[in-house]
Amino acid sequence: MTYKVVIPTAGLGSRLEGFAKHINKSLVTVAHKPIISYIIEKFDNNIEFVIALGYKKDSVKNYLKIAYPDRKFIFVEVDKFDGEGSGLGYTLLSCKEHLQCPFVFCSNDTIVLEKIPVPDSNWMGYAEAEDNSQYRSIRIENGQVTEICSKGATGDVKPYIGLAGIKDYQDFWKVMDEGRKEGSIEIGESYGLRFLIQKEVKHNNFTWFDTGNKDALQKTREYFKMDDEPNILEKEEEAIWFVNDKVIKYSIDNAFIANRVKRVDYLGSYVPDIIASTSSMYAYKMVKGRIFSSCPKVFDFQYFLDWMDGFWVKKNLDEKQKKTFNDICMGFYKKKTYQRVEQYFSRFEQIDAQEIINGQQIPKLYDILDKIDWDYIADGYSTRFHGDLHFENILINEEGRVPFTLLDWRQDFGGEIGYGDIYYDLAKLNHGLIISHELINKELFNVKHKLNIVDYDFLRKQTLVECENYFKEYVVKKGYDLQKVEIITALIFINIAPLHHYPYSLLLFYLGKDMLFNLIKDK
Repeated sequence: MTYKVVIPTAGLGSRLEGFAKHINKSLVTVAHKPIISYIIEKFDNNIEFVIALGYKKDSVKNYLKIAYPDRKFIFVEVDKFDGEGSGLGYTLLSCKEHLQCPFVFCSNDTIVLEKIPVPDSNWMGYAEAEDNSQYRSIRIENGQVTEICSKGATGDVKPYIGLAGIKDYQDFWKVMDEGRKEGSIEIGESYGLRFLIQKEVKHNNFTWFDTGNKDALQKTREYFKMDDEPNILEKEEEAIWFVNDKVIKYSIDNAFIANRVKRVDYLGSYVPDIIASTSSMYAYKMVKGRIFSSCPKVFDFQYFLDWMDGFWVKKNLDEKQKKTFNDICMGFYKKKTYQRVEQYFSRFEQIDAQEIINGQQIPKLYDILDKIDWDYIADGYSTRFHGDLHFENILINEEGRVPFTLLDWRQDFGGEIGYGDIYYDLAKLNHGLIISHELINKELFNVKHKLNIVDYDFLRKQTLVECENYFKEYVVKKGYDLQKVEIITALIFINIAPLHHYPYSLLLFYLGKDMLFNLIKDK
């Protein structure tokens, strides 16, 4: 039969707290795929979707166009999606003209495992749950829904999961229109469904995963988590999605995305080709292979470094360009480090203090930073660069003309997109040899901080230790400055500490402080 599907995405997602701070809640990630994708992919390719847009509307629209270019979408911009006069009912009524046929309603925080039935009858979806108190619920008698109950209803009721089929759409819209002053605006689709009960509303049982609040989202993520999924540490302002044989990168920083796309011209065949982009995201075809971090071997690492010799093409600079580049390096290393340290202390409400770290007395961080020879650190070696070179960003290809593909490249180096400092690439590679994202995701680390005493420890893979030993030999053999690589590595740990969640942030900060002190203490 001919029908449509409506998905309202206009709301703020306030119950998700920080998860939807910078992104529409329909794009919050579950197993490296936005929630809305789990809904879209339940329906045949010929089904038309009506998407109600409001909060972060462009991100939803752009994502769906990039992820599903062959799907049919009607986008409806809702003028009131927050504050007085707003509500789910208002959002639905804004879509009314595009839903003059039977349709399926699906809230943007509902994931189900079963096939979703067509709306050849009026029906409501429910699930089994131990606690119904936070959901609207339905009563069922003789195979029919007899009542839609408010939250907190008791007795033999089942939670309504925000998924319904509406065959009698004309009756539904008539009731929703006439009930604008009686509660349809605030109540939403349940208001119209209550009237349809007088005719007939069937029920369908689903295995349901709620993603509408923080606790439910975490449980859903645990269920859908895959054993072999990539180890990507979540960031509030960015996301990476794997959907429909594409990798889609999202960021709230438009300059970040624009420069990422531009840099493909400089990086060439070492990175994937961009197949689509907007102001907030870009996409490339998924490359078949395995992430280097899944099974790092010294022999493969040696081969990779030999291959990278062809990537790190030196950029010859004249005296004026060299001075400008060193100024960029000074800002990139020194200025950014001081800013990130301040950000760390502010975010985690800590103070700079002399501390005993793993039994060693270490001075204040600012005192350590003041002892660094920043002119030495900022004397950069200009080459083509990746900018975030760790094992999770290196793919061993299963097929193709190149053995590796570099992923998730940095957008610029201090504003310069054509070249950067090879020492930053080397240090990022070194930092990934020391810290394994896979083991961090498994919480295989300890960090304790009480007053001025800090103890930390973290598990390492033996193969990564072996790769690190070879890496040091490689750096020296190639004539690079190993001490500079290690100092910048320590600075990287300190710089990324405020960008991650506690307690991992604590581990990064004190690992960086500990390393830095021991590298320059003789000075």
